[in-house]
Amino acid sequence: MDVLECIRTRRTIRKFTEQPVEFGKLSKILEAGTLSPSAGNLQNWRFILVTEKPLIRQIYEHCMRQEAVYHAQAVIIVCSMDNKAEMMYGLRGKRLYSVQNCACAAENMLLAAHSLGLGACWIGAFDEDKIDSMFDMTYNQKDVRPQMIIALGYPAEKPRPPKRVDMASVVHFNQYALKAKYPHIVFRDYSVEWQKQAREIEESSEKLVKKFKKGAKKLWKKIEPKIKNFFESNKSKK
Repeated sequence: MDVLECIRTRRTIRKFTEQPVEFGKLSKILEAGTLSPSAGNLQNWRFILVTEKPLIRQIYEHCMRQEAVYHAQAVIIVCSMDNKAEMMYGLRGKRLYSVQNCACAAENMLLAAHSLGLGACWIGAFDEDKIDSMFDMTYNQKDVRPQMIIALGYPAEKPRPPKRVDMASVVHFNQYALKAKYPHIVFRDYSVEWQKQAREIEESSEKLVKKFKKGAKKLWKKIEPKIKNFFESNKSKK
Protein backbone atom coordinates (compact mmCIF):
# COMPACT_ATOMS: atom_id res chain seq x y z
CA MET A 1 0.00 0.00 0.00
CA ASP A 2 1.27 3.47 -0.92
CA VAL A 3 2.19 5.41 2.24
CA LEU A 4 -0.06 8.40 1.44
CA GLU A 5 -2.94 6.07 0.61
CA CYS A 6 -2.33 4.34 3.95
CA ILE A 7 -2.48 7.69 5.78
CA ARG A 8 -5.64 8.77 3.93
CA THR A 9 -7.56 5.53 4.46
CA ARG A 10 -6.58 4.72 8.05
CA ARG A 11 -9.49 4.91 10.49
CA THR A 12 -9.84 4.50 14.24
CA ILE A 13 -11.40 1.09 14.81
CA ARG A 14 -13.19 0.38 18.07
CA LYS A 15 -14.88 -2.92 17.23
CA PHE A 16 -12.93 -6.04 16.38
CA THR A 17 -13.78 -9.59 15.36
CA GLU A 18 -12.88 -12.60 17.48
CA GLN A 19 -10.20 -13.63 14.98
CA PRO A 20 -6.79 -13.77 16.71
CA VAL A 21 -4.01 -11.62 15.27
CA GLU A 22 -1.08 -13.60 13.89
CA PHE A 23 2.18 -13.09 15.79
CA GLY A 24 3.96 -12.38 12.51
CA LYS A 25 1.77 -9.32 11.99
CA LEU A 26 2.21 -8.16 15.58
CA SER A 27 5.97 -8.50 15.12
CA LYS A 28 5.88 -6.29 12.02
CA ILE A 29 3.82 -3.67 13.88
CA LEU A 30 6.32 -3.62 16.74
CA GLU A 31 9.19 -3.38 14.27
CA ALA A 32 7.50 -0.32 12.71
CA GLY A 33 7.48 1.24 16.19
CA THR A 34 11.21 0.66 16.60
CA LEU A 35 11.87 2.35 13.23
CA SER A 36 10.29 5.63 14.28
CA PRO A 37 12.34 8.82 14.76
CA SER A 38 13.28 10.01 18.24
CA ALA A 39 15.02 13.04 19.72
CA GLY A 40 18.79 12.56 19.49
CA ASN A 41 18.05 8.98 18.37
CA LEU A 42 17.38 8.20 22.05
CA GLN A 43 14.92 5.44 21.17
CA ASN A 44 13.68 5.71 24.75
CA TRP A 45 10.40 3.94 24.03
CA ARG A 46 9.54 0.49 25.33
CA PHE A 47 6.59 -1.65 24.21
CA ILE A 48 4.59 -4.14 26.25
CA LEU A 49 2.71 -6.58 24.02
CA VAL A 50 -0.35 -8.11 25.69
CA THR A 51 -2.20 -10.99 24.03
CA GLU A 52 -3.70 -12.84 27.01
CA LYS A 53 -7.44 -12.17 27.33
CA PRO A 54 -7.54 -11.97 31.16
CA LEU A 55 -4.84 -9.26 31.08
CA ILE A 56 -6.64 -7.37 28.30
CA ARG A 57 -9.82 -7.44 30.42
CA GLN A 58 -7.89 -5.95 33.35
CA ILE A 59 -6.50 -3.22 31.11
CA TYR A 60 -10.08 -2.54 29.95
CA GLU A 61 -11.10 -1.88 33.56
CA HIS A 62 -8.30 0.70 33.89
CA CYS A 63 -9.14 2.41 30.56
CA MET A 64 -12.55 3.74 31.57
CA ARG A 65 -14.04 0.57 30.07
CA GLN A 66 -13.52 1.72 26.49
CA GLU A 67 -15.01 -0.76 24.02
CA ALA A 68 -11.93 -0.77 21.80
CA VAL A 69 -9.91 -2.36 24.60
CA TYR A 70 -12.69 -4.79 25.50
CA HIS A 71 -12.90 -6.15 21.93
CA ALA A 72 -9.15 -6.03 21.25
CA GLN A 73 -7.30 -9.23 20.37
CA ALA A 74 -3.96 -7.66 21.29
CA VAL A 75 -2.80 -4.55 23.11
CA ILE A 76 0.47 -2.64 22.94
CA ILE A 77 1.36 -0.35 25.83
CA VAL A 78 3.78 2.31 24.63
CA CYS A 79 6.05 3.42 27.45
CA SER A 80 8.79 6.01 27.79
CA MET A 81 12.05 5.82 29.72
CA ASP A 82 11.91 9.37 31.03
CA ASN A 83 15.20 9.28 32.94
CA LYS A 84 17.07 8.56 29.71
CA ALA A 85 15.57 11.66 28.06
CA GLU A 86 16.16 13.78 31.17
CA MET A 87 19.83 12.84 31.30
CA MET A 88 20.31 14.13 27.76
CA TYR A 89 17.90 17.07 27.60
CA GLY A 90 16.85 17.92 31.15
CA LEU A 91 13.19 18.57 32.04
CA ARG A 92 12.28 19.37 28.42
CA GLY A 93 13.49 15.92 27.45
CA LYS A 94 11.50 14.25 30.23
CA ARG A 95 8.27 16.22 29.80
CA LEU A 96 8.18 16.74 26.04
CA TYR A 97 10.66 14.68 24.01
CA SER A 98 9.62 11.43 25.70
CA VAL A 99 5.99 12.05 24.75
CA GLN A 100 6.93 13.06 21.20
CA ASN A 101 9.12 9.99 20.73
CA CYS A 102 6.36 7.64 21.88
CA ALA A 103 3.79 9.44 19.72
CA CYS A 104 5.99 8.91 16.64
CA ALA A 105 6.31 5.21 17.47
CA ALA A 106 2.55 4.88 18.06
CA GLU A 107 1.67 6.50 14.71
CA ASN A 108 4.10 4.18 12.91
CA MET A 109 2.38 1.20 14.51
CA LEU A 110 -1.12 2.48 13.65
CA LEU A 111 -0.15 2.84 10.00
CA ALA A 112 1.61 -0.53 9.95
CA ALA A 113 -1.50 -2.19 11.41
CA HIS A 114 -3.70 -0.63 8.72
CA SER A 115 -1.33 -1.70 5.94
CA LEU A 116 -1.55 -5.28 7.25
CA GLY A 117 -5.36 -5.31 7.15
CA LEU A 118 -5.78 -4.78 10.89
CA GLY A 119 -7.68 -2.15 12.82
CA ALA A 120 -6.26 -0.14 15.69
CA CYS A 121 -7.30 2.45 18.24
CA TRP A 122 -5.06 4.89 20.12
CA ILE A 123 -6.09 4.98 23.79
CA GLY A 124 -4.95 8.00 25.79
CA ALA A 125 -7.45 7.90 28.67
CA PHE A 126 -6.39 5.37 31.31
CA ASP A 127 -5.42 5.14 34.97
CA GLU A 128 -1.67 5.52 34.70
CA ASP A 129 -0.94 4.33 38.24
CA LYS A 130 -3.01 1.16 37.80
CA ILE A 131 -1.33 0.29 34.50
CA ASP A 132 2.04 1.08 36.04
CA SER A 133 1.52 -1.25 39.00
CA MET A 134 -0.18 -3.92 36.88
CA PHE A 135 2.94 -4.35 34.75
CA ASP A 136 5.46 -3.55 37.49
CA MET A 137 7.00 -0.63 35.59
CA THR A 138 9.04 0.47 38.61
CA TYR A 139 10.91 -2.86 38.50
CA ASN A 140 14.58 -2.40 39.39
CA GLN A 141 13.88 1.34 39.95
CA LYS A 142 13.43 1.97 36.24
CA ASP A 143 11.69 5.25 35.47
CA VAL A 144 9.25 3.83 32.90
CA ARG A 145 5.96 5.61 32.20
CA PRO A 146 2.97 4.42 30.11
CA GLN A 147 2.20 7.08 27.50
CA MET A 148 -0.50 5.50 25.34
CA ILE A 149 -2.17 2.15 24.66
CA ILE A 150 -2.90 0.71 21.21
CA ALA A 151 -5.81 -1.73 20.85
CA LEU A 152 -5.48 -4.10 17.90
CA GLY A 153 -7.59 -6.64 16.01
CA TYR A 154 -9.33 -7.42 12.74
CA PRO A 155 -11.94 -4.70 12.03
CA ALA A 156 -15.59 -5.48 12.70
CA GLU A 157 -16.69 -2.07 11.44
CA LYS A 158 -15.98 0.32 8.57
CA PRO A 159 -16.24 3.90 9.85
CA ARG A 160 -17.03 6.72 7.46
CA PRO A 161 -14.23 9.19 6.67
CA PRO A 162 -14.25 11.90 9.34
CA LYS A 163 -14.53 15.57 8.44
CA ARG A 164 -11.12 17.16 8.01
CA VAL A 165 -10.16 20.80 8.45
CA ASP A 166 -9.43 22.40 5.08
CA MET A 167 -5.71 22.74 4.38
CA ALA A 168 -6.11 26.45 3.62
CA SER A 169 -7.15 27.10 7.23
CA VAL A 170 -4.18 25.35 8.87
CA VAL A 171 -1.22 26.08 6.58
CA HIS A 172 0.72 29.33 7.13
CA PHE A 173 3.51 30.61 4.89
CA ASN A 174 6.77 31.96 6.33
CA GLN A 175 5.02 33.42 9.38
CA TYR A 176 1.95 32.68 11.48
CA ALA A 177 -1.37 34.00 10.13
CA LEU A 178 0.08 34.51 6.64
CA LYS A 179 -2.04 32.19 4.53
CA ALA A 180 -2.43 31.46 0.86
CA LYS A 181 -5.98 31.67 -0.46
CA TYR A 182 -5.37 28.71 -2.76
CA PRO A 183 -2.63 26.54 -1.14
CA HIS A 184 -3.19 23.74 -3.66
CA ILE A 185 -1.92 26.06 -6.41
CA VAL A 186 1.10 26.99 -4.29
CA PHE A 187 1.81 23.27 -3.85
CA ARG A 188 1.14 22.72 -7.57
CA ASP A 189 -1.72 20.33 -6.95
CA TYR A 190 -3.66 21.48 -10.00
CA SER A 191 -6.08 18.55 -9.79
CA VAL A 192 -7.89 20.42 -6.98
CA GLU A 193 -8.33 23.45 -9.28
CA TRP A 194 -9.53 21.24 -12.14
CA GLN A 195 -12.07 19.57 -9.86
CA LYS A 196 -13.20 23.00 -8.64
CA GLN A 197 -13.64 24.26 -12.21
CA ALA A 198 -15.47 21.07 -13.18
CA ARG A 199 -17.86 21.57 -10.23
CA GLU A 200 -18.44 25.20 -11.24
CA ILE A 201 -19.20 24.16 -14.84
CA GLU A 202 -21.55 21.43 -13.58
CA GLU A 203 -23.31 23.85 -11.23
CA SER A 204 -23.68 26.52 -13.94
CA SER A 205 -25.00 23.87 -16.36
CA GLU A 206 -27.58 22.77 -13.79
CA LYS A 207 -28.62 26.40 -13.28
CA LEU A 208 -29.03 26.87 -17.05
CA VAL A 209 -31.12 23.69 -17.33
CA LYS A 210 -33.33 24.83 -14.43
CA LYS A 211 -33.67 28.26 -15.99
CA PHE A 212 -34.54 26.73 -19.36
CA LYS A 213 -37.15 24.42 -17.80
CA LYS A 214 -38.67 27.30 -15.87
CA GLY A 215 -38.83 29.47 -19.03
CA ALA A 216 -40.28 26.63 -21.10
CA LYS A 217 -42.95 26.00 -18.45
CA LYS A 218 -43.85 29.68 -18.36
CA LEU A 219 -44.01 29.86 -22.16
CA TRP A 220 -46.20 26.75 -22.34
CA LYS A 221 -48.67 28.27 -19.89
CA LYS A 222 -48.92 31.28 -22.20
CA ILE A 223 -49.35 29.48 -25.51
CA GLU A 224 -51.31 26.42 -24.29
CA PRO A 225 -54.73 28.17 -24.39
CA LYS A 226 -54.01 29.55 -27.91
CA ILE A 227 -53.04 26.10 -29.21
CA LYS A 228 -56.20 24.59 -27.69
CA ASN A 229 -58.34 27.32 -29.27
CA PHE A 230 -56.66 26.79 -32.64
CA PHE A 231 -57.39 23.04 -32.68
CA GLU A 232 -60.93 23.50 -31.38
CA SER A 233 -61.75 26.11 -34.05
CA ASN A 234 -60.37 23.87 -36.80
CA LYS A 235 -62.40 20.97 -35.44
CA SER A 236 -65.62 22.99 -35.49
CA LYS A 237 -65.01 24.11 -39.13
CA LYS A 238 -64.78 20.49 -40.22
